[in-house]
Amino acid sequence: MALTRRQKEFLDFLVGFTDSNGYSPSYEEIASALDLASLATVHKHVSALELKGYLHRGFNQSRSLEVSPKYLQEFREARLASFPPAEVPLLGRIAAGSPVEAIQGTERLSFQDYVGDPNTFALEVRGESMIEDHICNGDFVLVEKQTEVKDGDIVVALVDGSDATLKRFYREPDGSIRLQPANSAMQPIRVAPSALQVQGRVLAVLRKFR
Repeated sequence: MALTRRQKEFLDFLVGFTDSNGYSPSYEEIASALDLASLATVHKHVSALELKGYLHRGFNQSRSLEVSPKYLQEFREARLASFPPAEVPLLGRIAAGSPVEAIQGTERLSFQDYVGDPNTFALEVRGESMIEDHICNGDFVLVEKQTEVKDGDIVVALVDGSDATLKRFYREPDGSIRLQPANSAMQPIRVAPSALQVQGRVLAVLRKFR
């Protein structure tokens, strides 16, 4: 079914917010960002988009709005089409120890595997909890959206429906989940599986030097 202009703005905000944060916005954040008069107006848009099949809402859950896979794919394909090819020349290899001869090649390093995947998003890191894994404050992590992860994976986790964190994931013998920081000065977070939502698994770290 066709979307109104306002409904498209609503969906585009949801996709952009979720890509940037790793979790969906609250109704209050939606109302503020889209200048909607009340939370009742947000509910009205949500209900209309559910009927049209563009949105799924988890009941009795905070931040549980999910945009349909079809709209996500269309949104990201349109966004990618507006950018030049995501690749840079790969001119060779350089040693970080003993010097080696630098030979210029003709290969190119493509980021299309990341930016072309509708399940990949980026987050900016805040804090020092993962510094021993060389993930520092101000870095960007590329995350694959998924809920099934292995012990030892670095994950984006949502605790109690509201607090997002970047940690290594471990299942404990007592059935709880341990979210382990890579900082010996910090303690792990232990939660029940029911209080945890895994938003994705970290694929890569990007750092800009200013």
